[in-house]
Amino acid sequence: MSQRNTAVTDQLVPEAAGPGPDDCPLPEVLALIGGKWSAQVLVELGEGARRFTQLERAIAGISRRMLTVSLRDLERNGLITRTVYPDSPPRVEYATTPLIEDIREPLEALTAWARIAAPAITAARRAYDGAAAARS
Repeated sequence: MSQRNTAVTDQLVPEAAGPGPDDCPLPEVLALIGGKWSAQVLVELGEGARRFTQLERAIAGISRRMLTVSLRDLERNGLITRTVYPDSPPRVEYATTPLIEDIREPLEALTAWARIAAPAITAARRAYDGAAAARS
């Protein structure tokens, strides 16, 4: 038998009147999924449920602390679940919730673009920094 935290996703009920013009959640959501590690965690979990150590090995450069913080934040916001299995020692798995399904494809496309564009972005930065140094 496992424990699953689904309380957050069960509370998703649209407001009758809808959000007002000043209630745009976009900046908050972008901060959540656009964080340095959050997007990578979500992309990795898009391939299926993972244990902590599997995530740690799959995400280059992430510390145990930052992985823990990212996982807690994503769980708190209803984007992932944490399931504890009563094995000895206890086994914990993380998985995405249905809430993430609508943005999975764009997130994976953005990740693919970032890999392809990285050399061009690095070259543009070097050119800009070189021109800025010459102007000084």
